[in-house]
Amino acid sequence: MDVLNLSSKERETYEVEINYSILWESALGIAAITNTRLLDTLEKQASFWDSIKSSLSAGILKELNYVEENNTWKALLLLLHVKDFKSLKEFTSYIDELSAEELRLTCMPYLGIKHQYLRQSASLGDLTSLQKMKEIAKDNPFYPAYIDFVCQVDADKLKQHLTKIMSVWVEEVITIDKQKEITKILQADYESKSKMKETLNSFELVEWATGGVTYHPEPSVTKVLLIPQYIYRPWNIEADLEGTKVFYYPVANESITPEDPYTPNHSLVLKYKALGDEVRLRMVKMLYENDHTLQEITDHLNLGKSTVHHHLKILRSARIVAIKDNKYTLKRKPLDSIYMELNSFLNQ
Repeated sequence: MDVLNLSSKERETYEVEINYSILWESALGIAAITNTRLLDTLEKQASFWDSIKSSLSAGILKELNYVEENNTWKALLLLLHVKDFKSLKEFTSYIDELSAEELRLTCMPYLGIKHQYLRQSASLGDLTSLQKMKEIAKDNPFYPAYIDFVCQVDADKLKQHLTKIMSVWVEEVITIDKQKEITKILQADYESKSKMKETLNSFELVEWATGGVTYHPEPSVTKVLLIPQYIYRPWNIEADLEGTKVFYYPVANESITPEDPYTPNHSLVLKYKALGDEVRLRMVKMLYENDHTLQEITDHLNLGKSTVHHHLKILRSARIVAIKDNKYTLKRKPLDSIYMELNSFLNQ
């Protein structure tokens, strides 16, 4: 049923939940290796991905091509959000037991509460609803084709594909030894973020965990789900579920080497490096007082524009400064959280 929202008041906050799983890590690995346009921007080198591909059979490589053609990694992630699956077997058994209608509905992307009726109708085969869903999602680079695929693919074929590619990735790409290592990293980051949850409010925690993503409350969102991931570093991947915003965020450096208490958070290092310069501190002071254009900052500091731009780039990379309405603006929350981050590092 469509919801008529007559209120102009936005939610003042949202709940933050943190969770992790080797299954989410696996689905994101499948997404990464099939995203050829983004592959060279990932932290993992080309040799890492090439070694994976060279270890797989021709049949599995064909399944990966199917993932790339139809973005079925999205289906894996949506299915994984149905409940907290404890094992690969539990997950694949769940997929196998789904009816065709349940499979299509679960794999259909969420486009907002007011479009839920269309989502349900399209998954049941209504062509008019399908076309409307594709039109609503037209600004997304792959959603229209993906929606079309989910509604028309043979359900048994899709179930076999999802089960096969996920099983191979968990059992052959992520071996038992690697699973232990990766789970240790994910758990370390989960524990770190859970500890900071006790001292940061919801907005601050999301911004700190994601390395600078500012997420403001939305009327239909009651929860933000933070999921640490190692395979897709340095990217944050954002997704929408009914009532929930999901961020698959890159694990922090210190989570990769949790046995070394002297490894600081990368965000903390960037902030101190950014602030450890007289010119940049002058800029911070200026932006603390008012937002400024590049020309205004250049004129005030009497420096070359290229020099000023370089310093601003460093401040932006540390998530201390952002651009809004063609002006540079100071992000105060990251500055306010420096002491808490430092205290967390000193006591880890």
